[in-house]
Amino acid sequence: MFNPTIDNRGYFDHAFVYLKRFMEMSREEFDLLVPFLELRSFARRTVILKKGEIDHYLSIVIKGIVRKYVDSPKGEVTLQLATEGHFVQSEISYHKQIPPEVELETLEATTLISIHYDLMQQALAKIPGAEQLGSSIVRHMFIKKDARYFDQLKMSTRERFMAYLQNHPHMLQRVPQKILASYLNIKPETFSRLKHLLRHK
Repeated sequence: MFNPTIDNRGYFDHAFVYLKRFMEMSREEFDLLVPFLELRSFARRTVILKKGEIDHYLSIVIKGIVRKYVDSPKGEVTLQLATEGHFVQSEISYHKQIPPEVELETLEATTLISIHYDLMQQALAKIPGAEQLGSSIVRHMFIKKDARYFDQLKMSTRERFMAYLQNHPHMLQRVPQKILASYLNIKPETFSRLKHLLRHK
């Protein structure tokens, strides 16, 4: 278990704000959860979950970017780019405690607030409202995943590119172009052409 100090209390303030999106809670209620949480920091381009290693952590990004990706015959496919306020994990590995097919890598120096699977079970049993919060987070993650999947099906390549960069303009500066193209399911050369058109728009 983890007890925040004055030096890192600000990170937990951010976590409190992020979690309130999923369920109304007081600071006192959040403080009951804090001893179960762990603050983790990683340098840029650190693989924090390797293929075949069980994912023991559900994490929320406080600072930085985490990429979730999988190897395919055509190369790496980016499944998620988790920035500040977003949760990241291998869902199947974490909830079933089995080795994943995916890997997690930081793209910037990154700070996470995480809860270990074993401590999650303890928190669910001991803290009123923890089960409701957990269910709300899982529901949000699956809805967001489905929404992204259906958006990719119904949008053209250009529409997908424009919609993403209109909503996330900072990502062009934070994420390598090849990774962004993979995430948007766009060929790198097509991404470059669309980026050029955007610059002259």
